[in-house]
Amino acid sequence: MITDDAKQRIIQAVDARFDEQLAATAALVGTPSRREHEEPAQDLIESRLQDLGLRVDRWAIDSDGLKAHPGYGPSTVDYTGMTNLVGTHHPSRDNGRSLILNGHIDVVPQGPEDKWSRSPWDAEVCEGWMYGRGAGDMKAGLIANLFAFEAVRRAGYDLTGRVHLQSVVEEECTGNGSLAALLRGYSADAVIISEPEEDALVRANVGVLWFTVRVSGNPTHPREMASGFNAIDAAFDVMQALRSLEQTWNDRKGEHPYFEDLDHPINVNFGEIRGGDWPSSVPAWCELQVRVATYPGTNADEAWTEIEECVTDAGARRSADGGSPSRPTFDTVLTPNGFYADGYVLEPGSDAEELLERTHHDAFGAELTSFTTPGYLDGRVFVNYGGIPTLVYGPVSEDIHGFDERVSIESVRKCTKSMALFIAEWCGIDEG
Repeated sequence: MITDDAKQRIIQAVDARFDEQLAATAALVGTPSRREHEEPAQDLIESRLQDLGLRVDRWAIDSDGLKAHPGYGPSTVDYTGMTNLVGTHHPSRDNGRSLILNGHIDVVPQGPEDKWSRSPWDAEVCEGWMYGRGAGDMKAGLIANLFAFEAVRRAGYDLTGRVHLQSVVEEECTGNGSLAALLRGYSADAVIISEPEEDALVRANVGVLWFTVRVSGNPTHPREMASGFNAIDAAFDVMQALRSLEQTWNDRKGEHPYFEDLDHPINVNFGEIRGGDWPSSVPAWCELQVRVATYPGTNADEAWTEIEECVTDAGARRSADGGSPSRPTFDTVLTPNGFYADGYVLEPGSDAEELLERTHHDAFGAELTSFTTPGYLDGRVFVNYGGIPTLVYGPVSEDIHGFDERVSIESVRKCTKSMALFIAEWCGIDEG
């Protein structure tokens, strides 16, 4: 364990640079990094990694090995111009434990900007919160990783364990960025992912599948609707069937540890719907973009089979009710187009979790709590495919993915202190 004096020096180093940390966070929030447009924001991160004197690795995540991996999520964009970044600290005396500090650079779309109370890109600070798309999810955490690492050095210590600081793409839609980093050979004795997690530790989270359902109908003029087949009406049947499957899976929550007490752990979200070509034509097609959650321990292939059966049965019922020799029955095509990810559980009792409990208490003066989330996290990559204890832990935020997304400044400060203390003790320190 590090000394009380070392702890105080590291905590003071965080405070001394916290204004600069907020400025760096604001600069990153002010650089939009939506999917396929992450490179300017990655340029900022690369510059900071270089300033820290780290060995920097930047590469396009496109690879045959990534696409062949069972954890790969089918992508609908070109990966040849989308890059990951890893800055590595190689200690001069390497006798400590190694660590990955991971964060994602991509953000979700901001939606109609006139619905925000301020610009989503100004990173305005108001009453203890920093606002902006990505402020919480997760640019404050990504910058906190860098400043927590730097604080140990500024306190006068050399780390004796290897550290990889990662800024990855594709967390919001496939998880392929972190998977690409793992497949590139970046591994460690523990991982911290500084997602916005309410000053708490994530114990478990769901798997996620994204897919398109395309329903085909038979177009006619509305005056002859009885001889047509309305694909939008039929798509509604598919939606109802998936809602029934959602309820069935939620009824099984008692079979899954850590999910028993959640009100509604499995959510089906219809994120987009498009269909038809003309108001006065019975629509010949309708597409649904769907996101479905699954329990840890449920393989993505198994869940996909249930989903296919559910949608096929809905089509069969509609065809039986409405089909005739003169009116073609509808058919459906399901296509995975993003997340195809298993969930994971962080089993209690690891040395990493025990240490985080201590450093959290030192920074917050309170006990560390844990919880289960029905959202996706890249922790599944490191736990399921790397066998690495992964601590998803980070600051308080509000309205992530919504209007007026914001992150608590004081929470960011305390989480940075907790992580800096963790880095020092986990990796080990020498007087610099």
